[in-house]
Amino acid sequence: MTEPNATTPEIPVIDLGAFLAGEPGAAEATAAKLRETCETVGFMYISNHGVPQELIDRTFATAAAFHAQPIEKKMELMVDKAMQGYLPIRGSTSRASAIVTNPEPNENEAFFIKREGKDAEESNRWPDLPGFRESALAYYAALETLAQKMLPLYALALDLPADYFAEKCDAPFSTLRLSHYPPVKAYAENQFGIAPHTDSTFLTLLAQNKVQGLQIRRQDGVWIDAPVIEGTFIVNTGDILNRWTNGRFLSTPHRAFNVSDQPRYAIPYFFHPNANTLVECLPSCAIEGEAPRFPAQTTAEYMAWFRGRNYDHLRKAEPAIAAE
Repeated sequence: MTEPNATTPEIPVIDLGAFLAGEPGAAEATAAKLRETCETVGFMYISNHGVPQELIDRTFATAAAFHAQPIEKKMELMVDKAMQGYLPIRGSTSRASAIVTNPEPNENEAFFIKREGKDAEESNRWPDLPGFRESALAYYAALETLAQKMLPLYALALDLPADYFAEKCDAPFSTLRLSHYPPVKAYAENQFGIAPHTDSTFLTLLAQNKVQGLQIRRQDGVWIDAPVIEGTFIVNTGDILNRWTNGRFLSTPHRAFNVSDQPRYAIPYFFHPNANTLVECLPSCAIEGEAPRFPAQTTAEYMAWFRGRNYDHLRKAEPAIAAE
């Protein structure tokens, strides 16, 4: 039986206040802290991020309202090939990680929202719920803005010009996921709310859940809890940035449970570069005399592989890309 471990939290908190206020030297100092965290943990909390708590609370309520609908209503918006719409419980299996070799399908359901506008991948599909679209898009826009503001920190942390990632991420291939983890009294072997996995992203922004359940895997293989720290976001590096940095910035495995007696909701925002951005070893991350650890691929190519591995409705179309 799989149970969460009760361990001491070891995830640092980085205060963005001085950086976002433009204080002299704050960008460099904050980037140095970010570099250390990305190279050793792969997860951090950020405080003084500028996203209104009212908007965060409203988005959690939006997620709860959607998932409270009858299953028949949700199935009318069944997720499509562009990963927009409703994914039922057990509709995904975290196959892209080697930590669990035979995971059961994930015990969560989700609604996926993509970027809108002329650079959007496809058109979003919306439920007939008052205020749902407005709240979801306001939250999406706020988190895209925050992610864009953080890009100079990552560039400076990698000894690159502050605007290095700007044009490569100005039409991001990103997703907002409104997830619901029903209570489960006991998880069976290889069963999880979401199984151990790494994110596909450049970075992921996760608002603090009301019900704790997230765990991360330390480099020594020990699982530790990510406790709720009010007023913060959890931020983690994903596979895209791990590959871009030649493995220097960690893409840390994590998992989630819900062994409480109430529903658990999560509203992660997954930030990716532009679909056509080529992700190849950054000049500051190359190792003299060694070939890059990963093949060069566009964001769209990597995402096609990642989605084909993890989402059941895309399994038949899984591309043969040497992404591992």
